[in-house]
Amino acid sequence: MLTPLGWGTAVASVLLYGAGWWLGYPEPAMLAVAGLLAVGSAFIWTLTQPKLEVRREIAPLKVERGEPAIGVLHVTNAGRGIRGLTAHDTAGSTNVAVDIPRLPPRGQRTVSYQLPTDRRGEIPVGPLQLVRADPLNLARRVREYGTPQTLLVRPKTVRLGLLPSGRAYHLEGPTSDKSPAGTATFHALREYVIGDEMRHIHWKSSARTGTLMVRQLVDASLPTTTVVIDANPDAWPEPDDFELAIDAAASVAVGACQANFPVRVLSGAGPVADTRGGPDDAEVVLDRLTKVMPDAAAQPVLDLIRRVRPGGSLVVITGRGTDLGRIAAVRSRFDRIVVLRVRPPEPASAPPGVHLIDFTDLEELAHAWQRAGRGR
Repeated sequence: MLTPLGWGTAVASVLLYGAGWWLGYPEPAMLAVAGLLAVGSAFIWTLTQPKLEVRREIAPLKVERGEPAIGVLHVTNAGRGIRGLTAHDTAGSTNVAVDIPRLPPRGQRTVSYQLPTDRRGEIPVGPLQLVRADPLNLARRVREYGTPQTLLVRPKTVRLGLLPSGRAYHLEGPTSDKSPAGTATFHALREYVIGDEMRHIHWKSSARTGTLMVRQLVDASLPTTTVVIDANPDAWPEPDDFELAIDAAASVAVGACQANFPVRVLSGAGPVADTRGGPDDAEVVLDRLTKVMPDAAAQPVLDLIRRVRPGGSLVVITGRGTDLGRIAAVRSRFDRIVVLRVRPPEPASAPPGVHLIDFTDLEELAHAWQRAGRGR
């Protein structure tokens, strides 16, 4: 098909030929014929359809915000030699264009190009288009290849240690045997009583003593780190502030997961993640936080923390307009409460029972977090 330049050249050539014929001047007519020949040659140049095999890879498929992600394009020519190919790939709202060197018969080229990772989110990549144009860009042929893919740009994180919860947990668990599912561990042996589950019988000890002995399981659950994100758009007049808030939430949650502690993440738009802790759970948290956005229908953060299950550490991440005194009203339900304020317009005093950290970037958060851990 003709490009806008090709259509313009064709129309101008026709008008120029008509003017030359009307006025009796051969020179304009000759220029017009040359223009029409150029348009015709460009159309013929792009008329044939090349036989191509195209494969696109994204490396890596998951990347931290701001880190490089690369699209790798493998193009194999199954026909005659081809030149004038340009690949156009779409990544979100960004169009990436890369020229492909001349492809000899049965030849292959591999080209790479940078994908944008400056904004967090699920970035659709594709469809991939190969554009073949003539040297004068008067005509071109466009064909789509492959299927769209998704690049996951996850929050940026900084290494944060686990803050002390403020409560001592015995290594063998407390004396209560009413433990949540998945947090029970062996504590001692005792005699069997009616109602005990047969699967808890310790057969070697029973054979040695002549009395049925069962394993006593106790609660060895670890304190949960609960991260609450204020998703009210009014709290985040600047989009970059909310991005920094998500980065902070990811840093806190990942730090707790990597220490093998349970993590619960919520936003005003709904629950984000509820994990038992571990490196695999850290990956889950990062993937889930990638999708968190401000929501006009989000619950107020104060209403949200009242519904949070008590215990462990509560970390509230907010922007502007949050009543710190009302957050402090729930301090008896948690071992420790930390409020992280992102670029607050003015300083504030921390109410009793609340540790307040104001920060403008992740490095400042890391230093303040380290001081908070030493001060406990």
